[in-house]
Order: sequence, then structure tokens, then C-alpha cells
Amino acid sequence: MFELPHHGRYGYSAITRRPDYSWPQGRRLAIYFALNIEHFAYGGGLGHAMTNELPGPDARTFAWRDYGNRVGVWRMYDLFDELKAPACHLVNTAIFDYCPEVIEPIMARGDEIIAHGRTNAERQGQWWEADEKRLIEDVRDKISSHTGRAPRGWMGPWMSQSRVTPDLLQEAGYSFEMDWPGDDQPIWMQTRNGRLMSMPYSLEINDSPQILVRHHTGEEFATMIVHQFEEMLRQSERQPLVLGIALHTMIVGQPYRLYALRRALEHIVNHPQADKVWITRPGEIYDHLLSLPEGTVV
Repeated sequence: MFELPHHGRYGYSAITRRPDYSWPQGRRLAIYFALNIEHFAYGGGLGHAMTNELPGPDARTFAWRDYGNRVGVWRMYDLFDELKAPACHLVNTAIFDYCPEVIEPIMARGDEIIAHGRTNAERQGQWWEADEKRLIEDVRDKISSHTGRAPRGWMGPWMSQSRVTPDLLQEAGYSFEMDWPGDDQPIWMQTRNGRLMSMPYSLEINDSPQILVRHHTGEEFATMIVHQFEEMLRQSERQPLVLGIALHTMIVGQPYRLYALRRALEHIVNHPQADKVWITRPGEIYDHLLSLPEGTVV
């Protein structure tokens, strides 16, 4: 038999042939809002960009990114408060040193912090195992020391992974990761010392690739959110599903994009079939799945 290289983390499973279950109160579509809160190096390293980066220290691109922490994140907190909606926040630990005030509303709201590396100026996918292990543990310890609780979820900067990232995450005590956008349900991944849950996280309903790479407008992105929600709500009659909406402070935090985003999220929160929808956080999805009989999650 012809075999291609395989990651060995999970096998094939058709979503139409899995055990059925529901979210709390019989709901069928779980939704979480994921706000990426990131910090970048000045004059080097990786980073989101609206235009071609300039040679030398690119002050305009650094400042555009920094707008997310100075302005955009606060507008997003206001929006979540207006909607009375929970959220999760994918946080670079450099934020704790650069602008610790940004963390305070997360704690006050009771929201979830997902570990998101030190900074999105780097990615660890090609690091030596010992260096990546140190990163994963240092990020865990930094969040724990500042918030009083260790993060349960991880998403690598740029969703980067090495060949051993799931192993290192499981060994460091993480419960789930969000780097494998291959399903609309959480699934179990195998590691060398046990299992780790893969939580759906979208590259499609994600403002960074849609707006910065594919050059869609804020209005078009908002329409994508609505269409994705409506279709997945219909599909969830047959299978329980998870819809993650990935947002970045410097992108949707811009007023004209925020205007369109507000319309899309209000559509979800105020939908006539809201009783079929569970607006939640990834950690709560994980907890609910653990309460189900063994074998329910593939």
C-alpha cells in the first residue's frame, strides 16, 4: 500500500460517523470569541503587516501593531461587555511586562487566557526540543504567576508547531491546543505520554488571513461570520459543532472594521434560535467534553 508521511497524532474520522452528543442545555452549536493580544519587537522579527514593510526600523508597522494594545483591545473589551458575551484571549506573555493593564479586564470579566507564546515576533516550529520545552514551560509559569492559575490551552505564535509540540504541551500540563484547524469538533490527539485535545480554531473565520492576506474588507469579513454561523447552525442539527471566531486587536479594533464586526456579533447573540447556541470559552468546552462517556470524543 502506498503511504504518505503522517503525523501519527490522530486517524481519519468522518464527522458524519461519530457519536452524537449535545452541549449544555441541549444546545448544538458552541461558539467562542478568540481575541489575540500580541506584542512585537521593534525593528526586527515577525509580525502582521498592513503594507510592505520598510527597510530599517519600520516605525509605522510597529506603531500600527501597537495600536492594538493602546486602543483596539479596549474597544474590543467594550464590545464584549455590550454583548454580555464571554471571550477567550490568546496572550503573548510579553504583554504582562509591556502593558500589564491590558490583563486587568480579562481577570475582572472572568475570561480565559490561552497561552500564545512569548511574542508573535518569533515562532518555535524549528527550534531544538529543549528550547521549545523551555518556552512552553516559561509561558505557563509566567501566566500562572501573574493570574494565579495556569493556562489550560495553548496556541503557538503563528500557530507554529514542531514535530514534538503536542508531546511537550501534554507533558507541561496543558489540556488542549488550538494549532490544528482540521475539524469542526474537538478531537483527541495522541502524544508520547497520553492524549491532548485539539480544539477547533479557524483560519477561515479569522481576520488576519482574510483581511491582511486575502484583502477582504471589514464588511466582507463580517458577512463571512454571519454566513458561517448560519450554515453551521443548520449543520449542528446533525452533529454538535464548535465555531471559533478569531480576532486581532490591531485589525478589527480599527473603528470602521469594529462597526461591521459589531453587526455580525449582534446577529449571533440576538439570533431567534439563540437557545440552540452556547456562547462560551474553550476551557468550558473541554470541561463539558470530559463529562461525557469515554469514547464520545474521537
